[in-house]
Amino acid sequence: MGWTLSDDLDEFLAMTGGFLRDDPVRNTVALTVTENMREQGPGVYEDVLFGWWAPGGGVEGTVIRTAAYPPLLSAMPGRAARELADALAERGTAAGGASGSLAATEVFADAWTRRTGTASRVTMRQRLYRLGDLHVPDPPPEGAGRVAGPGDRALMLEWSAGFSRDAGDHGAVNTVVLDGRLDAGRIALWEAGGRPVSMAGWSPVVAGMSRISAVYTPAGDRRRGYGAAVTAEASKAAMDAGATEVVLFTDLANPTSNAVYQRLGYRPVEDRVMLAFD
Repeated sequence: MGWTLSDDLDEFLAMTGGFLRDDPVRNTVALTVTENMREQGPGVYEDVLFGWWAPGGGVEGTVIRTAAYPPLLSAMPGRAARELADALAERGTAAGGASGSLAATEVFADAWTRRTGTASRVTMRQRLYRLGDLHVPDPPPEGAGRVAGPGDRALMLEWSAGFSRDAGDHGAVNTVVLDGRLDAGRIALWEAGGRPVSMAGWSPVVAGMSRISAVYTPAGDRRRGYGAAVTAEASKAAMDAGATEVVLFTDLANPTSNAVYQRLGYRPVEDRVMLAFD
């Protein structure tokens, strides 16, 4: 089998760094997860498992699994996805689900369900977007943007939990990641009427790429343009930090957010799927 599985971050980066950095847009999650671990220590995520497929010596696919999330698959040949199901099952690793590259995830899911007798269901269909030319809302909504600081931590915890609930993720907020973003100044807020009304974060720049995430507006302040404004603020901040590629994911079931991001200048790259195994 061509898969190597490891819990060693340095080994994983040494083996797969070139593969991941060759396409930082599509490999955005793997790059930002490993960069968070490199910056904040491997304990930022629990029970991490890495893998790479290199049947002929060169890496042709990767996987990352943490305790909080099921295996994340890069693009890879169908054979690699099928062999991954065998490698994880023989290791005794519970997959729980899968996400990532559409073709690879579907092949993996078919192999996993055949082997384990579980059923597969779609929990979310996503679209990956890349920013072209940023179009800042004109006219902007009431208020102005600013960077969140330590004094905003309690509100950011509350809003991060709200974002997770809206996304269907009912796990606990990763406070280590949140505190890292606050310390690094990587959360933008939009304020109106003297109070924060929306937030958006961005990841550290890796291989010229940064990802916008956790865009959240409390229910009472939605449909006023705050989410678009704060996303533009976060996008500008990522570019100011050196990003030449700014990306984000959307839930395809939410036509409003997909339309908003396209008006800001984000263009589709590819669709993804998130699956759960029952």
